Amino acid sequence: MKLLEKTCQKIFPQDAESRQRATERLNQLALPHWALGDLMNLAVDLAGMTRSIQPLYQKKAVVTMAGDHGVTVEGVSKFPSEVTPQMVYNFVNGGAGINALARQAGADVFVVDMGVNADFSDLVKAGKIIDKKVGHGTNNIAKGPAMSIARARQAVEAGIEVAAELCREYDLLGTGDMGIGNTTPSTAIAAVITGKPVELLTGRGTGLDDSQLAAKIATITRILEINKPDKKNGLDILAKVGGFEIGGIAGLIIGSAAQRVPVVVDGFISTAGALIASTIEPFVKDYLIFAHRSVEPGHKFMQEALGCTKPLLDLNMRLGEGTGGAVAMNIVDAATAVLKDIATFDEAAVAGADK
Repeated sequence: MKLLEKTCQKIFPQDAESRQRATERLNQLALPHWALGDLMNLAVDLAGMTRSIQPLYQKKAVVTMAGDHGVTVEGVSKFPSEVTPQMVYNFVNGGAGINALARQAGADVFVVDMGVNADFSDLVKAGKIIDKKVGHGTNNIAKGPAMSIARARQAVEAGIEVAAELCREYDLLGTGDMGIGNTTPSTAIAAVITGKPVELLTGRGTGLDDSQLAAKIATITRILEINKPDKKNGLDILAKVGGFEIGGIAGLIIGSAAQRVPVVVDGFISTAGALIASTIEPFVKDYLIFAHRSVEPGHKFMQEALGCTKPLLDLNMRLGEGTGGAVAMNIVDAATAVLKDIATFDEAAVAGADK
């Protein structure tokens, strides 16, 4: 049995008994009933994910998966593909948005080369990035499949390997991405899985004007007509219209779920990875924490397809990199504190409400 199938066999739903115990404790806290609202709902989820009403997130990490996309030649991004490797160096040097926000959240940042069209042997040798390169960028999906099924599997299994390694040390992982042009494959994935019209899902990405947006919509429509992905087959969708970093994100989610480690899902591209992961193994949904809602219009529909009607935050963010996930880790810490640190009426010797 291959790594992907072995890993999926280890994934089970949240633990109902732990959720019940958490709910009972939260109902007894020395405050009006459920007065901390969504923080308390998240606390119940965390208990179910970890099988404990004393979850502890001492070590957090954001994993930023990087890959290039052949479809950039179609003019779907305002930035050239050269920006992808340049940003990888920026991540390594600690100067990017994700570095600043992860530091604030007390999280480490790991950069994974899933398929950047650049030679990072210097960074690999120095131990500054994780080398899981599947290829030097995907094929142009406006002309045919992004990759072979074998490479799609390789990308997902690379993400599983990263998760297996990091989950030995880290209690909470966040997803991140870097790849010029990657809102196009992500929108294609969203269209396949949600069934929503391309026009409704497609956003401006890095800042397209109206004519460029219209061209992007036409390109994505053509991508779907040419490739015809099977919406029930996650590997087929990834191979036909995905990206190496999207596959890596999917694998990271699958691998973390197998280890019962919660994953804070960042924005639009990360959610495309989550859609692929949940198509491969639906139980991964029980281990997802949705950080925020992106400005990209399709993000709402993608989250709803994964069972999320309301993410933790809505801050008009659209950067990616894992930035929204890093900010939301503060909310995860808060929910954990609610469950662990607030006294019950009995513990605090406070009179409860009349029944």
